[in-house]
Amino acid sequence: MKGYIYISSPRADPERNKNLNDPIFRRPPTLGGCMPPIRRLVQAGDHVFVISGTTKGVQQYVVGGFQVAEKISALAAYKRFPENRLKMDANGKLVGNILVDSAGNQHPLDTHSSKNFARRVENYLVGVNPVALETPEEVARGRSETLDRLSSILERPRANRVIDVMGRWAKLDEAQIMKTLD
Repeated sequence: MKGYIYISSPRADPERNKNLNDPIFRRPPTLGGCMPPIRRLVQAGDHVFVISGTTKGVQQYVVGGFQVAEKISALAAYKRFPENRLKMDANGKLVGNILVDSAGNQHPLDTHSSKNFARRVENYLVGVNPVALETPEEVARGRSETLDRLSSILERPRANRVIDVMGRWAKLDEAQIMKTLD
């Protein structure tokens, strides 16, 4: 068993900005378009964790994670998880993590470059056992503890920013996964 932890896009902070749409932690948890290298590397039984993106005025935190159950294509995800299709919600925010339309083409709301599209729609992750910090108390504790915990888990010197502790993403061994879940 192995795991990966990564930093989400800048300003992607579910508590502060209400805008983290990938991964989705409801049952089942899924990861659709973000981090193609990680999605390519993971196998069933592995774990994936996400850290909020940099947001002015607040500390980043480990938002949550899940264990990978299977990898499917984005088109299979489109058929299986209609609730995860890209769309604008009532407040005008982009929600969903399925980047294709019904024909498997790039969805019009996906604004990423079309040259990387084929790579981004492979290996849609479907998970089990999601964990996420959701209540204001959990998020506050996560914000206050993430830097110290990551430094300890990854055995790296403490820094003032998450990226200085781990870079954009890091691989985790089984013991590190258990400590992250804790």
